[in-house]
Amino acid sequence: MVEAEGLRKTYRGFQAVRGLSFRVEPGQVYGLLGPNGAGKTTTLRMLATLLKPTAGRARLAGFDVERQPLEVRRNLGIVNGGMRVYDRLTGYEVLDFFGSFYDLWGSRLKERIAWVAELLRIERAVLGKQVREMSSGMQQKIVIARAILHQPQVLLLDEATAGLDVFARRALLDFVQQYASLGKTLVYSTHVMSEAEEVCDRVGFIDRGLLVYEGSLKEALELGSGSLERAFIRRLEEVAA
Repeated sequence: MVEAEGLRKTYRGFQAVRGLSFRVEPGQVYGLLGPNGAGKTTTLRMLATLLKPTAGRARLAGFDVERQPLEVRRNLGIVNGGMRVYDRLTGYEVLDFFGSFYDLWGSRLKERIAWVAELLRIERAVLGKQVREMSSGMQQKIVIARAILHQPQVLLLDEATAGLDVFARRALLDFVQQYASLGKTLVYSTHVMSEAEEVCDRVGFIDRGLLVYEGSLKEALELGSGSLERAFIRRLEEVAA
């Protein structure tokens, strides 16, 4: 579960995030949608304990992001757009390296690698290749595998399809729905409305640090006559009026 209450972040008088509140239940994909510079990444960095909120509070998987940052990180995975892993390592070596951060060794590590390989449909022979020898789609799967090797309860995705080709993008979108089906909580931040239409259960529109709309995907599509993009533009026009 993810809970945010009145989150604010101010930089030298500039309010990047202004009183954001939302809640995401287990098994849900929540779309945090808005243009570049709207405050999406700042919000996710606060949730991930990378930035301290100026005001407000947030909890991930039941843990407070300010008072219990280590517990939050143990229950959190992150996939950012453009995220890469060292390309001279094999897939196995990448997962072995990151597994050590979560005390995954020996048989436990082998079990987790087998789990992510099955979930993401990564063949054993592919894991034995150096990352630089893999297709872009398979490289993205290694990035995802690294992020979920410890089976986090919460997964944050920040413009995660940026720079991906059509195959890598498809692999990521399919994974998002599959991971949510395991009862995990996902926050999917993007400015690409068509992606949100495909994977999200609920959406929040953010503009200039403010959450200007929140509702189910169905409700948002009704607002936009079948289009999230139209819904977003319509809502911003109403706020500005």
